[in-house]
Amino acid sequence: MSSITESLKKKIVIIGAGPGGYEAALHARGLGAEVTLVERQGTGGAAVLTDVVPSKTLIASADTIHRFHEVQDLGVHLVGGPQDGTEIEGLAANLQTINARLLRLAATQSRDIRRGLEKEGVQVVDGTGSIADPNTVHVKAEDGMEYDLTADAILVAVGAHPRTLPSAQPDGERILTWTQVYNMEEIPEHLVVVGSGVTGAEFASAYNGLGAKVTLVSSRDQVLPGEDSDAADVLENVFERRGLTVVSRSRAEAVERTDDGVVVTLSGGRKIAASHGLLAVGSIPNTEGLGLEEVGVKLEDSGHIAVDRVSRTSVPSIYAAGDCTGVLPLASVAAMQGRIAMAHVLGDAVKPLRTAVVASNIFTSPEIASVGISEQAIKDGSFSADVIKLDLATNARAKMMKVEDGFVKLFARKGPGTIVGGVVVGPRASELIFAISVAVSKGLTVDDFSETFTVYPSLSGSISEAARRLHHLQS
Repeated sequence: MSSITESLKKKIVIIGAGPGGYEAALHARGLGAEVTLVERQGTGGAAVLTDVVPSKTLIASADTIHRFHEVQDLGVHLVGGPQDGTEIEGLAANLQTINARLLRLAATQSRDIRRGLEKEGVQVVDGTGSIADPNTVHVKAEDGMEYDLTADAILVAVGAHPRTLPSAQPDGERILTWTQVYNMEEIPEHLVVVGSGVTGAEFASAYNGLGAKVTLVSSRDQVLPGEDSDAADVLENVFERRGLTVVSRSRAEAVERTDDGVVVTLSGGRKIAASHGLLAVGSIPNTEGLGLEEVGVKLEDSGHIAVDRVSRTSVPSIYAAGDCTGVLPLASVAAMQGRIAMAHVLGDAVKPLRTAVVASNIFTSPEIASVGISEQAIKDGSFSADVIKLDLATNARAKMMKVEDGFVKLFARKGPGTIVGGVVVGPRASELIFAISVAVSKGLTVDDFSETFTVYPSLSGSISEAARRLHHLQS
């Protein structure tokens, strides 16, 4: 019987060990498949080694400094320091120590992921994979060997890399991408961040917190285009209060290196001299040279792999997950895509990906989290829903913590009162959004929320209060 089971065991080959790849590998092993995972950079991929883990660790250090500057108002002071409510002097960040720590944490996380994979029986190959045919992956291993792996199904999870500009080529010293910022040994005297999307806003917030002078160049009317406008307003107000300059409605035409820094030329001819420039202008999928089009896999004009809601490409035996698909550039989405793909391949119960219920977070200070539909969709008439917004400044726990910026916003469908979306702006919004995410995913109503106990005092109490107000609004 066991020999029959072994002979029927499906072979899965995965190219890329980021969240989409390693989560898929673990899920496939749990379903009994034989899994080989090919990775050229290191387990965890860019998300662990050069993107999510190091950047959020950097942000954690900056957030600590932000909070430390407010301790005087809480009656806390350094021993031997000022006790009259004046600002604490001498608080500074050591960038070399911060970078060493975040790179160490990234490497540790990568090793832990690899150990977990190998413990579950996943064969991890250090090398580069490409598609030879719909059921064959050609491997160029780090040890110099080349060979083919046959598979019943192939998952491509190769991620993406930073986009640059022809007139702004990074050198890794003064002109940087988000994967190169950890080369800096000192806090930049003046950092110009080009691009005010999620990545640009996060790094601008972080380096401002670490003590750098920061200028954020935005081609739009506000930072975080496409995000909740109230949230963007809060962030811009915080930026202004903390001395961070936002240059709106301006596009960077060029970033050039000088003898002691950079010059950023904006549309219209304005020039900004600075010590460093950081490019945060999007990403490009790592799909070139993989042999995808040669075997019939459809690519979008952007180079992203076209997939359906179960992560399947135009070739039935080839699936794709993560940033190379262009669905949503989130590690959580990549992981879900990978798990869904393996469930579909191996005959397990499958729930197709629902992007409408994906929760996301922007790790600025304060954090901005959202899930479900947007308020703009309500204003446009795409959804008929009521909106309630409660400022955290009215929350008892927020007052105790001296939280003055942020809010909770809930959207509930008119009539049944089903919660269809929400936004949280404030400390640890990434944690607070989970309750709203559960509500959106499971179709809970404002009554379900308003009848559920919360701790008093707590920031989550504002979510419950918002639900109660929506109940009264809909009565």
